[in-house]
Amino acid sequence: MKITRELKTGIVAILIIVLFIWGYNYMKGLNLFDGPLRTFKTEYANVQGLTTSSAVTINGVNVGKVINIEFSKDKKKRGNLIVEFSVENDFEFSKKSIAKIYNTSLMGGKSLAIVPSYEGEIAKSGDFLKGEIESDIFSSVSEKLNPLQAKVENVIVSADSLMAGLKDIINAKSRNNIKSSITHLNETIKNFKNISESVDVLLKKNEIKLANTLDNVETMTGNLAILSDSLVKSNLVTTVKNLETTVTNLNKILAGVEAGDGSLGKLLKDEGMYENLTNASKELEELLREMKLHPKRFVHFSLFGKKDKGYKPEKEN
Repeated sequence: MKITRELKTGIVAILIIVLFIWGYNYMKGLNLFDGPLRTFKTEYANVQGLTTSSAVTINGVNVGKVINIEFSKDKKKRGNLIVEFSVENDFEFSKKSIAKIYNTSLMGGKSLAIVPSYEGEIAKSGDFLKGEIESDIFSSVSEKLNPLQAKVENVIVSADSLMAGLKDIINAKSRNNIKSSITHLNETIKNFKNISESVDVLLKKNEIKLANTLDNVETMTGNLAILSDSLVKSNLVTTVKNLETTVTNLNKILAGVEAGDGSLGKLLKDEGMYENLTNASKELEELLREMKLHPKRFVHFSLFGKKDKGYKPEKEN
């Protein structure tokens, strides 16, 4: 069978179209000969230079490519970028895995790494993964230097304000006062030095006397300690014991009195005796009053031996 030129031209055109489609998808990270691919999405505020066809790795192994990068259509997330990437092998990971952008070289090349997690539900094609960006050396240094730079600037501004304030405060008169104060301070230091030297000389001259005085004080302290120990061991202990015995006996006596034992207890507790004593006191008081008013009724004596005529009651007026 003879193949015509038109047929050959058609076959070549079809092959060119197929190769073009395959090459275009391959550049996008899709290999049509690998069969169906799993694709996932993630979201970033800034992709840091990540491009389509950038490599996708898992634990350092190249497993796919970035397929597409487009702006989010959600009005609430306007400006965010949606990154779609493919995973060619059958390695399984959960939806809690992280898609992290990282540097592949010091020149600034970017790739996407999947940090796999195995907890929770297995991720399926079309799922969204959480996106993170790994800080490189320059960004880390910049992040740490920016707060330091702000603090240094604040310190410089504060120092400038302080110097301006000092310049206003320290005028000619203030400078003269400061100089005078420094001069007086120097004189005070000199006087203090002279005093210290005098004290040093005095101590050296009386070193022996001071040593003897300290020895005497030490001896006196030892004697006082011995004396106090002797008192504690002898008289003081005996005195304390006698005092305790006396207090115990006194408590017993008071307890007996409170219970009504003995004469004093009965006197305090027996109401009849108290009333008898009260009545006797009243009668004695009346007797004394009667003796004072009529002494002849109770006392009879004769200086010359006359007979007693007997008591005759006086008429009461």
